[in-house]
Amino acid sequence: MTDPVPIRTGTSTDKSWMDKAHTLSEALPFMRRYAGATFVVKYGGHAMGDAELARDFARDVVLLKQVGINPVVVHGGGPQIGRMLEKLKIQSTFVDGLRVTDRDTVDIVEMVLSGSINKSIVSAIQEVGGKAIGLSGKDGHLVTARKLRRMRKDPDSHIEQVLDLGFVGEPSEINPEIIETFARSDFIPVIAPIGAGPDGETYNINADTVAGAIAAALSATRLFLLTDVAGVLDKQKRLLPALSLDDARTLMRDGTISGGMIPKMETCINAVVHGVEGSVILDGRIPHAVLLEIFTDGGCGTIIGEQRSA
Repeated sequence: MTDPVPIRTGTSTDKSWMDKAHTLSEALPFMRRYAGATFVVKYGGHAMGDAELARDFARDVVLLKQVGINPVVVHGGGPQIGRMLEKLKIQSTFVDGLRVTDRDTVDIVEMVLSGSINKSIVSAIQEVGGKAIGLSGKDGHLVTARKLRRMRKDPDSHIEQVLDLGFVGEPSEINPEIIETFARSDFIPVIAPIGAGPDGETYNINADTVAGAIAAALSATRLFLLTDVAGVLDKQKRLLPALSLDDARTLMRDGTISGGMIPKMETCINAVVHGVEGSVILDGRIPHAVLLEIFTDGGCGTIIGEQRSA
């Protein structure tokens, strides 16, 4: 007597399995298109603070690596830094959204970014089967920084004044050699936005800015900025799926793009001008947002500098 044929719960007639097969089939042209490409992903905001979204992000990054794409992760950590400074009873002040960073504060910033946050992302990637290595911009002379200078007009005298933000910097030079080495390996680089000045001083740098500069230095195919909004919205609050550089500049001039979206848009535009094929602003609160953006026709956010096509 022969043994009965085992019954599988996920059979070919199960609609959910059919949907998954259809999704994989749709993704194939995109996988072929992006094989060997470099994607720089700025990871932060709500996506990094939510445990389930963090696991989804780790799986997505590992999947990209396994299908032949070279992901580079640059992470932020403002809320975590704020909590640590509060715990240590160190008061923070902000100017135009930037944390004024004195010598004591920059040590804490580096500890949190290059330490606990960086290693937690590395661990998350490795827990789902990937290989990751944590870096800061100080490693391998990856990010050489200079002091960030901002001007502000005095409301009474109307005289422009130079603001001293302490050890807040901006990239002056990117050395992509260390990242290019990892592109030829199984490792995914995870980078904390810390840079070293010409005299070895440590600078805290905005993560969007670091991601944009690294993407440009690598001539990346895509720069992704994960945010807490759907993307760029028009004046009726509808998502704009694609913008040319001219469109983006026009929307900034007429006030459609305003507030905290302006520096993100400037980062995206600058990256495209310096060789990135397309920059994308997308909502990191959506599970698998990066995969939806990459492997579907409609995408998931706003792409700047390139029209959507399979």
